[in-house]
Amino acid sequence: MALIDSYRNSKIAKQKELARLTTDKAKEFVKLSDLNKKINLASDAIKRTKIVSTINSKLKEIERHNKDIANVNKKIADIESKIVRKEKEILDYQTKIEKEQNNIDKKRKSESERLIKEQERSLKHINTTLNYHDRLHENTINEIKELKNIPEKITVLFLASNPIDQVQLRLDEEARSIFEMIKKAKHRESVKLESCWALQPMDLLQALNDFNPAIVHFSGHGSDEDEIVFQAQDGTAKLVTKEAIVQTMMASSENIRLVFFNTCYSRNQAEAVSQFADATIGMNTSIGDEAARVFSSQFYSSIGFGHSVAKAFQQAKALLMMEGIKEENTPELFIKDGLNADEIILVKP
Repeated sequence: MALIDSYRNSKIAKQKELARLTTDKAKEFVKLSDLNKKINLASDAIKRTKIVSTINSKLKEIERHNKDIANVNKKIADIESKIVRKEKEILDYQTKIEKEQNNIDKKRKSESERLIKEQERSLKHINTTLNYHDRLHENTINEIKELKNIPEKITVLFLASNPIDQVQLRLDEEARSIFEMIKKAKHRESVKLESCWALQPMDLLQALNDFNPAIVHFSGHGSDEDEIVFQAQDGTAKLVTKEAIVQTMMASSENIRLVFFNTCYSRNQAEAVSQFADATIGMNTSIGDEAARVFSSQFYSSIGFGHSVAKAFQQAKALLMMEGIKEENTPELFIKDGLNADEIILVKP
């Protein structure tokens, strides 16, 4: 039983005792009234008679009633004393009840405030979780949209230039190796290889417009003056500046996702073109025929397996190291600002 209930029960018991005492007091007052009536009757009888014996009898009766009145008054005084004590006890219990009720109210208020704070924390946690799930959901939707934007089939445009007045490169072996590695890839039907040989400046825009490629691959010579070696109409070398290449890529970059400069000293061209294409690859120094062939063929094989540009680049470097070709640090990868190489996937898995 709660303490406040015990106080209430005790108060009720004291109130019942008070009621009994009040009733007893009222009964004693009735007795007192009856005794006073008897005294008055005896006094009247004395006044009406002259018989001595009757007078003496009535006097004794009055004396006896006065003693009874004294006893009744004493009993009434005792009852009133008890009533005062009961009223004090009832008041004490009422004070205890109010004090305990205040304690209960404070505890309830404190518990209510605690529950409210706990609910607020719980709601905050739920909101945080919901916001996190909303972000995940939004990211998933964005990733799905990105995957949907990945074409079912991409075109790799292989551009080769091997002027007669330059050291002859084994570009045909590079092209054949890339073609064979793509054919071995899991998603080989999603990658189409087109090529343009003996590349002249007028051929570049024509090829870009004809094939609308996702990947543009330059294979041939490059100079340490940031130039790419094309061919003139007579088959000799024709140098094309970095600025010209950047302007061409900018004018054609709507569908181009990757530009691969598999030419010597092409790092700066790749970095400049990365403003317009999602990813670019260039060489920070000269690169040998074998390194160029191994690196590029493995890169396109990885792309054909649905890997990201970052993973394809790392796998291509890994193959150079496994083949013992110590040129794994020559290729460099550049990514357009705001993009992540691990999230750039060119072939839909």
